Parts: sequence; structure tokens; C-alpha cells
Amino acid sequence: MNKWYLLYTAPRAEKKVNLELIKRGFETFLPLQLKLVQWSDRKKKVETPLFNSYLFINTSISNYYEILNVTGVVKFVKFQNQPVELTESQIGLIKLMVANYDDLEAIEEVFEQGEAIKIIAGPLQNQIGELIEYKSAKKVLVKIENTGFSLLVSLPNNIIRKV
Repeated sequence: MNKWYLLYTAPRAEKKVNLELIKRGFETFLPLQLKLVQWSDRKKKVETPLFNSYLFINTSISNYYEILNVTGVVKFVKFQNQPVELTESQIGLIKLMVANYDDLEAIEEVFEQGEAIKIIAGPLQNQIGELIEYKSAKKVLVKIENTGFSLLVSLPNNIIRKV
């Protein structure tokens, strides 16, 4: 039975690893976002991974060693020596946020617990999160369980309520 797992890749190898896994018939998910990058002579919008050095794969654990042999794959992310499994709803939430918010940030920082909120409108309606202050701005923090990641997004005050 296939489950979603989190892979750790070599730095800046996410796109190459993703393409190679797709060529081999695996279902993957590499969340990308457009970022404005400044070079010395110009600015350009570039698609960059939301989670640096991470890639999601939907597979059977029986493919474990085949996947590890793909150039650029470093390891499966593990917790208590077991590969971390993600649910369809967690993957769906990430896809929903990537599709609907340009100012999305993936962070691994641990924050002091913020004020619990419920989003009452928009694409994330009924999602529970926390209202925190990050870089001098109020942001909604949505935790992606079992990954160590949280997603930060700016939302208008009129679509969030205290829980």
C-alpha cells in the first residue's frame, strides 16, 4: 500500500531528483513557488522549492532501497528510526496553500505557542492555526505534523477567529 513519505535531497537537487523519480514511475510532490531573485545585472522570477532539500513521494516502503539509489536522494526523513509517513490530508493542505498563497513561507523554527485561531473563510476555511508575530508582522502558522515544518501565511483579520 502506498503512503506519502518525506525525502531529504542533496542541496539544490530537488528538481533533478523529482524528474528522475517521475521517470522511474513514482508519484512525487515538489511544492514550488515563484520568487524574485536578484543577480548583479538583473532580477528574475524563478520557481524555487518551498522546502529546501525536501521532496514528498507516494510509494510503498518496499521501494525504499530503489529510491535511495537515485542520484541526489540522501535519505528518507525518519522519526524513531522509521520513515515519516504523511497523510493525504497533510499533502492536500500543502497543495492548497501553495496554489492559493504567494507569500507562503516554510520554516523549521520552533515558536512559542501563539494564539489558537480558526480560519473562517477562503481556501483554508475551517483550518486551525496559530496567530504569531514573525519578522514584525502578524502571521498565521499552520503546522505540518510529523515533519518539523510549519507554513506561514498572511491573512486578513476578518477571516480569522479565536478558537
